[in-house]
Amino acid sequence: MLKQCLLVLVAAGAISIAAPFAAAQDSPPQNSDQQPSQEHGRHHGMDPAQRTQELTRKLKLTTDQQSKVKDALESEHSQMETLHQDSSLSQDDRRAKMMDIRKTTDTQIRGLLDSNQQKKWDEMQAQRGQWGQHHGQGAPDQQSPPQQ
Repeated sequence: MLKQCLLVLVAAGAISIAAPFAAAQDSPPQNSDQQPSQEHGRHHGMDPAQRTQELTRKLKLTTDQQSKVKDALESEHSQMETLHQDSSLSQDDRRAKMMDIRKTTDTQIRGLLDSNQQKKWDEMQAQRGQWGQHHGQGAPDQQSPPQQ
């Protein structure tokens, strides 16, 4: 009887310890230590509404600008999703098209801004470009040649 109670307690303890680990394997990874940010070009994790909020905070967008920026970001998001699903393109072609879509959106957004906002936007874009170069996302001619 004592052995049976002890066995039940050990089994219950093992289940209570293992359950959180099993649940963690089923859930997607969460990178709470990484804040997606516009400067670093990591907005694929942010939806257009979140990106609009971030730009509103950083650029002090008016309500009218917010609406237009959100429309541009939603269009970009839709085009990127379509491109991700297109398996007929090579990785280089897909990357080039993504860069074109990104550049078009950036130009659209910049055109919606006043001169002070444009200065801040240009600084943000320069920082994003610097980050990309340091993390292997710059233009191919800006990357160092492979080590031999």
